[in-house]
Amino acid sequence: MIDIHADDYALTKNTSSDILECMQKGKLNSISIVPNSACFDECMEMLYSAIPSLPFLPCMSVHINLVEGLCLTDSGFGKYMDFSWGKLFLYSYILPPRNNIRTGIRKEISAQIKKCKSAIDKCLEIAAENNVRCSQRNLRLDSHQHTHHLPIVWKSITSVVREEKYDIEYIRCSREPLSVFLSDTGLFTSYRPVNAVKNMILAMYSGKIDRYCQEKGLRKMYLWGLLMSGKMDHSRVSRLKGSMEKKAVANGRDLEILFHPGIALSDEIGKEINPEAAKEFYLSSNRTLEKDAVLRFQNRSGKG
Repeated sequence: MIDIHADDYALTKNTSSDILECMQKGKLNSISIVPNSACFDECMEMLYSAIPSLPFLPCMSVHINLVEGLCLTDSGFGKYMDFSWGKLFLYSYILPPRNNIRTGIRKEISAQIKKCKSAIDKCLEIAAENNVRCSQRNLRLDSHQHTHHLPIVWKSITSVVREEKYDIEYIRCSREPLSVFLSDTGLFTSYRPVNAVKNMILAMYSGKIDRYCQEKGLRKMYLWGLLMSGKMDHSRVSRLKGSMEKKAVANGRDLEILFHPGIALSDEIGKEINPEAAKEFYLSSNRTLEKDAVLRFQNRSGKG
């Protein structure tokens, strides 16, 4: 199965408007919703209002965000989340004595899931009331910058899921097959070295997510959109699409194709958003190219 996915709904209002346009054209099978943005409520109201006229409602995941956004709890982290990927990696193995970082992370993740799940449940209710098709039945989880692969975050997520007795139908495994990219040397300049490193680190941690999915009876998956993050334009995606699908089928995995089709506006960048990330990613014209790729994508195996 192929899943055309958009991350970062509710990151900003304009980001959400772009993603919503893709939904209105019936081009997205699933989206991820940022639970701790300043504009969360406004963006969800946009979605609630649009659902009755959608061709179908894509599945919706909680996009757990520990690196940016508002802190939803009194966990001692201050008003804004500011864990870098590197900090979370380090804290997975070395923590200062007598710290409350693990407890605070678990508390924050719990609050983010509850807040976003409530909004997603409302979306499903509106869809059912208006006979809008949606295949989602239970909770779906992923994370901003794929931090859920890191041990300290993964342990907190599974602890919250167990304690709250959530039924999970999907949790992203950010495992991307490098062999497909190596087969097309003409695209090597498209890949940022830092993304290649992240690809390998996430692959190293993907085994526990595969095992979790197997234990819970969930489908295993590949994710496509790490190495080419920010460069998932129509031309590049078209060149690799056949090979990536073939690889997924051969290994009995679903294929989630990850796009970031929503661009932010400069006046939407508040204190809760990292300015460097905004400049390099959220305000980048590459997001417009990824939106174009989504709108032009032909998907015969999607779901609604």
